[in-house]
Parts: sequence; C-alpha cells; structure tokens
Amino acid sequence: MQYIAFLRGINVGGQKKIKMPLLRQQLAESGFPEVQTYIQSGNLALRADAEPRELERALSEAILQHNGWEVPVVVRTVEQLRSILADIPFRGKKYLLEQLYFTLLQQCPTPETSALLTELDYPNEELALAGQTVYLYLGNGAGKAKLSNNLIERKLQVSATTRNLNTLQKMIALCEASE
Repeated sequence: MQYIAFLRGINVGGQKKIKMPLLRQQLAESGFPEVQTYIQSGNLALRADAEPRELERALSEAILQHNGWEVPVVVRTVEQLRSILADIPFRGKKYLLEQLYFTLLQQCPTPETSALLTELDYPNEELALAGQTVYLYLGNGAGKAKLSNNLIERKLQVSATTRNLNTLQKMIALCEASE
C-alpha cells in the first residue's frame, strides 16, 4: 500500500539533521527500498505492507538505529490526505491558503484533552479538531503562532507534526505520479 510518512522535528533549528539522500539510503537498508522525499523536513512517500501504526514504529526504529535519535513518525494514506483537504472546515472564510496548516496526530485524543485544546482562543488564529487532524488558520503565520505543534502535543498528549497546505498537496501529487 502507498503511504505518506511525516517525520517530526528533523532539520529544524539545527537539531536532528539528516540529508534526504542519506535518509533514503538508510531506509532502503532497513527494508524500505522505494522511499521518495519532498523537501528537507521529513516528508516521505513509500510503499509498505504494514499497518500505519506498525509502519510508524518501524520507520522510527530505523532512524534511531542509523542516527541514534528518536523521531516521532505520523503515517497517512493518500486517500486520508485527500479527505483532510476536502474537509477543511474554514471554507467560505476569506483566509489566505498559505496560512492554513494541518497538525497530524499519531492517534485520536481523548474527549477530555480535546476540550483543553478546543477551548483555546488566540487573536487571528483558529483551530478545528477532527479525528486525528487539527486544522489551523494562523493569520500571523506559523512563526508567530500561539497554536504551535508543541502546544497541541501538550494539550492533547499525543505525538503530532504540522505541515502546510502546499506540503500536503505536493505529497499527494508525488504519490499519484508514482502510481
């Protein structure tokens, strides 16, 4: 099955640095021979016979073995990403597309932790939680946002990684081109 894997926190702020050609080589040595990457932030397209949670663990373990550091991994299918984009809850509002972000959660949060997140209210920022996705509108840009990936992880108590609209669209296109 075709999957898209998002690695959390690599090549950000000088931490957990790895070049994508080296990562592809390491993953090939670990049993993932056909990995494609998009930009340096850890966006992978690959085929695997594993279930998503198994694949998350296997990729994380492979990176740990090769590099000595842990990286949370969030896996989605192409169809799941298409659904995420089709279900953007901010339609009809005059938002700039480049200010839309998607926090992809490793698992569904509990109702209690979900309430802690959805009660947050920051000027010029909006969020909507749906299953394993937090939809974000960050009117001042991601760099100045209060609704950060770290805050979302703390409130929901789950591993997560955030990507912009362009990255999700590019990953879908990358998978479609290799079908």
